[in-house]
Amino acid sequence: MNERLEQPRAGIATFVDAALELSVVGSFSRIGPSIRRRLFAWTDPPTGGLAGRTVLITGPTSGLGRVTAEALADLGARLVLVGRSREKLDDVRAALARRAGEDRFSTVVADLGSLTAVRAAVAEILATESRLDVLIDNAGAIFPERTLTADGLEATFGLMVAGPFALTSGLLPLLRGSGGRVIAVTSGGMYSQGLDLDDLQSSVGPWSGAQAYARAKRAQTALIREWSRRLAGSGITFTAMHPGWADTPGLAASLPGFHRYMGRLLRSAEGGADTIVWLAAHPESAGWTSQLFLDRRARPFDRAPMTRLSAEDRRRLWDAVVALTGGWDPTLGR
Repeated sequence: MNERLEQPRAGIATFVDAALELSVVGSFSRIGPSIRRRLFAWTDPPTGGLAGRTVLITGPTSGLGRVTAEALADLGARLVLVGRSREKLDDVRAALARRAGEDRFSTVVADLGSLTAVRAAVAEILATESRLDVLIDNAGAIFPERTLTADGLEATFGLMVAGPFALTSGLLPLLRGSGGRVIAVTSGGMYSQGLDLDDLQSSVGPWSGAQAYARAKRAQTALIREWSRRLAGSGITFTAMHPGWADTPGLAASLPGFHRYMGRLLRSAEGGADTIVWLAAHPESAGWTSQLFLDRRARPFDRAPMTRLSAEDRRRLWDAVVALTGGWDPTLGR
């Protein structure tokens, strides 16, 4: 009898979830996780589920990164915190140590928008860490004006595409040794943008920081799929997630109009970060790869045909990023 009841319930839950996703607002706002938690009877990762595991997270000093770091620390993880500001990293480390009652946290100062800084960070991490179980690519920003990094790359592209690519490439030895998980924190904004492979750095037309951000996130998810394809069978999984519309300092500062308009409909930072923690720690998420998630369920990479990238497009993007980050393909001779 229970089995007969379960099938209709599962069907209803799937239908409601799909309706939320179709509505966009119901899916991306605080409504989404509130309903889905009950619909699918979410269980949280087990206490101590990350004990003995090492997790690296970029951008951990505020917003989604900060609450993710706190949640992972509560699960027993050893954290490697990577960010630009030594002072902010030290503050987060001290707060996490007080929270955990012990200091199993380390910091690495690096601007992900600088390939030189990323390479130095990789060297430091390889010298100090013996394993890496999870790499969370979270750092991001919207730039009000088009600026270039020291490497000559558009800043959004440098911070959210080239830098993370170089970081992941350099840390592959540790990830292979641990059967690691790579998680890219993207944005629902990517659904609004395609990717011009001949203008990856937004040099054509008037500047829009929000559009450049969305395009970088589109590139990020395409690369996750390409990483997964090229390293199939390696034991490393590559997934992306988007947090919906989360109330964070970054959103308030970069999109103040949207932040005011959505107001109380915004989900909490914890609600946005939940799927990051689930992908990093929950036994249910083991083995997933080449997928995009929101609220613990796989979602489509595209909502409109004009934003879709073909397999050939993804290969071209990969080759372009390899060329822009030094010309070395990290998956050759894997």
